Amino acid sequence: MELQTERAARLEYTVATATRGAAAIDIVKTKKCVFSGVQPTGDAHIGNFLGAFKYWVASQDEFENIFCVVDLHAITVYQDPATLREQTRTVAALLLAAGIDPERSALFVQSHIGAHAELAWILNCFIPMGWLQRMTQFKEKAGEDRESVSTGLFDYPALMAADILLYDTDLVPVGDDQKQHLELTRDAAQRINSLYGPTLVVPEPSIPPVAARVMGLDDPTKKMSKSEEAAGHAILLLDSPDDIVRKIKRATTDSQRDIVFDRQRPGVFNLLSIYQGFTGGSEAEIEAHFDGKGYGDLKGELAEVVVAALTPLRERYHELMNDPGEIDRILADGADRLRPIATATLKRVMEQVGLG
Repeated sequence: MELQTERAARLEYTVATATRGAAAIDIVKTKKCVFSGVQPTGDAHIGNFLGAFKYWVASQDEFENIFCVVDLHAITVYQDPATLREQTRTVAALLLAAGIDPERSALFVQSHIGAHAELAWILNCFIPMGWLQRMTQFKEKAGEDRESVSTGLFDYPALMAADILLYDTDLVPVGDDQKQHLELTRDAAQRINSLYGPTLVVPEPSIPPVAARVMGLDDPTKKMSKSEEAAGHAILLLDSPDDIVRKIKRATTDSQRDIVFDRQRPGVFNLLSIYQGFTGGSEAEIEAHFDGKGYGDLKGELAEVVVAALTPLRERYHELMNDPGEIDRILADGADRLRPIATATLKRVMEQVGLG
């Protein structure tokens, strides 16, 4: 009830601000707003859990959190329609199973609020081509096929900017690979504000301090990825305990003996970082714990803590997926709660640039 009252008060102020014009952009908030998005593609793994999901869950009482399943971003490359719909529900179930509480946070599907696409178009008219051409993630994903990939893949950062700016977002949890996109979001907001006066809130990045970048078990020089198909690359959130143990046992280490946080030894460093992400211990505490022990001990204990953490998540996920109607209800409720805020922001921007 308290959260609903806070959100209602903020919504009332936002709508009032929109009717007065953007000169009164200072929106009163009892908590800072955090926006986070996750694509409904691939299989979620412990890198997603430690670098995002766990952080999101822990911050629910500290911030006004908005979690979005970004299906519009997903179709920048071809998706089978039935699979996309199922994956959208799957990702929502994983977030709920991980601890996202729809009573404390808003969870919704991007395409359910049309203002995302509308604001993205407006931002397109103010984002220079050069800004988008500098995006390293586009260069990596497009590779040698830049002439044949979708315009949406090239324009991905503009839609991401719209996602963030629609909700007067203060903080955006981002990994290293998304920093550049957030900088473009900030640049776009600042450009609108410089041309039309205070209109959009300029967000700041928020980077988790521990295990924000989990690397592949088979190749610890590469980030753990949902698109990597090698069997030993990632621990998936829905892996069985036996699968988890097997993957960790086969993880890359090195020929040395001491177990310490040394970035020059990426395999051991990655395993220790994962252990730290799940246990919360400091580097000194963890090094002292494994002093005199071998890699077999490290891998065995790591497997235990990962299995212990993921077993309740996996069980809760299957419970939720047995009632897809409840997942859909939660997603619809999240969109209904957020749509007026998004609409108010879009109206504010449209009025400032002379539309409508």
